[in-house]
Amino acid sequence: MSGPRVVLATHNAHKVAELQGIVARVRPDIEVVGYDGPEPVEDGTTFAQNALIKARAAAAHTGLVALADDSGVCVDVLGGSPGVFSAYWAGHAKNDGANLALLLDQLSDLTDPADRAAHYTSVIAVVRPTGEETTVEGIWPGRLATAPRGDGGFGYDPVFVPEGSDRTAAELSAAEKNVVSHRARALEALAPILAAL
Repeated sequence: MSGPRVVLATHNAHKVAELQGIVARVRPDIEVVGYDGPEPVEDGTTFAQNALIKARAAAAHTGLVALADDSGVCVDVLGGSPGVFSAYWAGHAKNDGANLALLLDQLSDLTDPADRAAHYTSVIAVVRPTGEETTVEGIWPGRLATAPRGDGGFGYDPVFVPEGSDRTAAELSAAEKNVVSHRARALEALAPILAAL
């Protein structure tokens, strides 16, 4: 017997794959489908606001329960930036390489790992077609390396070194990352809601 269908409110293929893997761990019978509708303007000033904007648009467009993630890297010495602007840090092209290069340049004077503390934040919103809304948050603490390492992941993963590890997130396998990442932590908090779908 198949479970409910949910739509992932993102056009980012990397996020779709990552979220599908995590949802399958939490609730394997859920059928996760991609979203091909219009992208709303993400004009919120918090991760939660942007996640809800995306989930509301996908739920309205598809009539399905929608999951949307808004996430980013937050650097302590930069007052939590890039934060909600992580995808656009180097401009509106959403260029991972340019974003990463700019962030490393901004931190180039800081060589002590203690000065490079950072964390990934993920807020996942669930919006049902009935209008019921929920958000959960996951935090993945760590620090930023001085140079990129690894071929996995995306975004800032090549420089993000999780707490307690000497490998970057890009050096972790997808299976390893899906157990400990900020999205995994948010989805664990979401597990009771997924169980009730």
